Amino acid sequence: MGRQMINHRGPEFREILKSVLARMKAVYQTDGEVLIFTCSGTGGMEAALVNTLSPGDRVLSLTNGSFGDRFARIAEAFGGQVQKLGFEWGQPVDPQAVKKALEDDPSIRLVLVTHNETSTGVTNDLSAIGPMVREHGKLLLVDAVSSLGAIDLPMDQWGCDIVVTGSQKSWMVPPGLAMVAVSSRAWKSVEEARSPRFYWDFRSMKKFQDNGETPFTPAISLYFALGVALDSMEQEGFANVISRHARVAAYTRRMVKDLGLKLFPQEAYASNTVTAINGPEGMEVKALLRTLREQHGVVLAGGQGKLDGSIFRIGHLGYVNESDIAGVATALKAVLDAT
Repeated sequence: MGRQMINHRGPEFREILKSVLARMKAVYQTDGEVLIFTCSGTGGMEAALVNTLSPGDRVLSLTNGSFGDRFARIAEAFGGQVQKLGFEWGQPVDPQAVKKALEDDPSIRLVLVTHNETSTGVTNDLSAIGPMVREHGKLLLVDAVSSLGAIDLPMDQWGCDIVVTGSQKSWMVPPGLAMVAVSSRAWKSVEEARSPRFYWDFRSMKKFQDNGETPFTPAISLYFALGVALDSMEQEGFANVISRHARVAAYTRRMVKDLGLKLFPQEAYASNTVTAINGPEGMEVKALLRTLREQHGVVLAGGQGKLDGSIFRIGHLGYVNESDIAGVATALKAVLDAT
């Protein structure tokens, strides 16, 4: 990332963009288009909606955490008639409940789901949800910000239409890029959508990317970094990247239980990129996190929304292995033993 800037309309950037896009398609496991926007993951989620949603469209939002709720709020902001199918935080989305909701309301056009709900440490069963949504002829928009690149997500096989991820998660790059894959089926909705869009217009981005450019100035240094990250993932082997995350997640969950702590979600649906843990008895979560940070240099996350103060979370995605988690375990044990 420390390289000198280059001309984003020049041949060097064109080669970087071409290489990154081709390799991202392989990770997405899709024949669709991959578009890269300079923005946060939330920007990518808004882009997914404004390119497929028209005011008044019926939207089914599957939500079991903070980020699922956010996806629904974005749809509401652009005039979607949103039906929230909510599940208890810490529990997965029930595919059979999704099926019933689709059968009960044939007017639904879009279905929104968070693949990996970071706020609760739950991975939803997209392999069951995706084909079901496709069978009912609806478009499926997926927030995969904290899953793609660490948890397997064969986009085309599972019937996903738009899948969004963010550079700061599995891709080991600082925040600032959102990668959005678009199925061939979704492009019809892109042409027909009546939501206002300018910066987020998929048609404009595709037109420019086809010529090795972006419509507006991109975060060039992040493209440098993404290229290096993809080099690293290719060298390790994508299947090995997925298995490493599964292995490190299992190690983390064992460590948590060995310390006498309890996982927040159902373990069968526990995420391979973030582990959510109930706060220890007799100690405030915020005090625990402050002590870990100030005395041990270990930064963990607290709960979000209604889980603030009741759970804490250990992230283990990207450039991470068991030795990193062992360091967390040592610090966590020292703090717990001192209480």
